[in-house]
Amino acid sequence: MSASARQVVIGLDIGTTSAKAVAFDPSGATHGDAQCAYPMDEPGHGHAEQDPARVLEAAERVLRDAATAAREAGAEVAGVGISTAMHALAGADGDGRPCTPVITWADTRASDEAERLRSEHPELHDRTGTPLHPMSPLPKLMWVREHEPETFAAVRRWGGLKELVLARLTGAWAVDHSCASGTGLLDLASLEWDREALELADVEAGALGTLVPTTEAFELAAGAADATGLAAGLPVVAGGGDGPLANAGVGAVRPGVAACSIGTSGALRLVVEQPTVDRRRRVFCYALVPERWVVGGAINNGGVVLQWASEALAPDLGSGREAAKALVDLAAEAPAGSAGLLMLPYLLSERAPHWSPLPRGAYVGLTRQHGRPHLVRAAMEGVCHQLALVLQSMRDAGNEVREIRATGGFARSALWRQILADALGMPVGFPAGHEGSAFGAALLGMQALGLVESIDVAADLVRIDDVVEPDRGAAEVYAEALDTFASLYDALEPAFAALQRLATHEPPEPDRPREDST
Repeated sequence: MSASARQVVIGLDIGTTSAKAVAFDPSGATHGDAQCAYPMDEPGHGHAEQDPARVLEAAERVLRDAATAAREAGAEVAGVGISTAMHALAGADGDGRPCTPVITWADTRASDEAERLRSEHPELHDRTGTPLHPMSPLPKLMWVREHEPETFAAVRRWGGLKELVLARLTGAWAVDHSCASGTGLLDLASLEWDREALELADVEAGALGTLVPTTEAFELAAGAADATGLAAGLPVVAGGGDGPLANAGVGAVRPGVAACSIGTSGALRLVVEQPTVDRRRRVFCYALVPERWVVGGAINNGGVVLQWASEALAPDLGSGREAAKALVDLAAEAPAGSAGLLMLPYLLSERAPHWSPLPRGAYVGLTRQHGRPHLVRAAMEGVCHQLALVLQSMRDAGNEVREIRATGGFARSALWRQILADALGMPVGFPAGHEGSAFGAALLGMQALGLVESIDVAADLVRIDDVVEPDRGAAEVYAEALDTFASLYDALEPAFAALQRLATHEPPEPDRPREDST
């Protein structure tokens, strides 16, 4: 390789349904990328799992393909930085080989354990920054111990996607502070495993990953070098969680600048200089780098709500991108506020700001004057109202939000963009060319290798392509509706629980008495 070859760092992003690798140089330019999908399995009610073998094979494949593309472009791979989806739980043997499926953030089987923790140990949210919700590894560990005791006893090491990937690439069973802070097991103040949480999970600290900074560098092992075509000993930087690193992807790395995303789900996150959780425990707080933390909330229901509306309310429009555009055009026929119709968009239960597996979707305010345009628009507005509640919670925690940058599939729609700006009541910027968490992982790798001073450079590397200003009239309508929208959750909470029981009720089989469950 020529001494003048441009150095790149590959950002490896391991997500819920795919692995992606992108080679970036210090200017933010890309020099090759690759992606490989894998399924999320749902073997039972509330289960959402990954096959660790397929995930790790995909990680090696995209690293190999991205590295090949970078070399063909005349670049030299200087290292790898890793981003992984947060909140996953997997068990491994003493050598770090997986011996259970990966239980993903979307898995809700630990709902009872999470609700018990919320009732009996609410202070854990304050210390760990992680909501007491079934997405979190802490209640997941409790579920495995209580429901699969033989599996629990056989596991020697517990971790998530980050531990599995680092073990495969470097042989180290380690986890960065960012991913660890999403487990519900880490004390944010000390950045050490929390003693009470460990006792509740019934695990020893030695069974968990070694805690390291997000810029900690390991060496690529010989076996992984053979599988990826990269050089043995190449620096592999621990990186962080996909949520915190997504802020770097849009340049929202300085205090006061929030990142908003709406894909299938959605999120609103803000980088702060001190860890903080609001008194009503509505936001999360995760580590990023020293003196940088990420506060915010993720919602389960983003673009999936519009997908549901397409299938349930407008199947005659077909499917695909053209049908999606026709659906949004339909929504544009209704006025802001959908003529007094609200939708609670809790089709997949909900996370922030209530952090409960019980909520269900609802339309409230239906009259004969409402037609399909109102129903579809109210669904879009409901998603944006939920993000407005997250924004309100972030501010209630004492955080200033003076700028918002947004990304995601929704950004292709001018109406979605406008509704978001109107519902949040402030301008929303949309970056040009966004590579998300992979870029954040690569930046941490560059920082570790001395190629950039810090991830703060992301603020200058990411260009804002468009800024949508809120429409004054629509913003007033949404601001007036928000209190009613928020109050409906509390009013319907008893109904959510009752409907959950009805949904899981199994009638007896014909001509056969039903057996009592144990």
